[in-house]
Amino acid sequence: MLTDLESVFRSLKSELGLRPIYHRTEERVDGHLFITVLAYQFVQIIRKQLVEKGIHGRWQTLRDTLNGQQRITTSFKRADQLTLHVRKTTRAEPEQMKIYQALNLNSAPGGVKKMVV
Repeated sequence: MLTDLESVFRSLKSELGLRPIYHRTEERVDGHLFITVLAYQFVQIIRKQLVEKGIHGRWQTLRDTLNGQQRITTSFKRADQLTLHVRKTTRAEPEQMKIYQALNLNSAPGGVKKMVV
């Protein structure tokens, strides 16, 4: 359990920029630590929900699995010389779909956004 805790905190520190702490007042350091503990709590809630659905794995593994899906923007030049920008989420892989379904999340958040410039 301690190894798992250390692993999650290490991950949070690097991804969320939770280290190093540059704050000079105790109040700001306390706020920084509160956010870190709150983020850890969210991680544990997510992992608990996944375990209940039969998905076991380290936080790093879950992150790596979900990391492959991205939001992309494609631009097209139209006949009227304006540019059409289309933004959408890439299709989720089967392993990603399992995680989204277990957490009851949309596998393509944000929908499709179109903008003409």
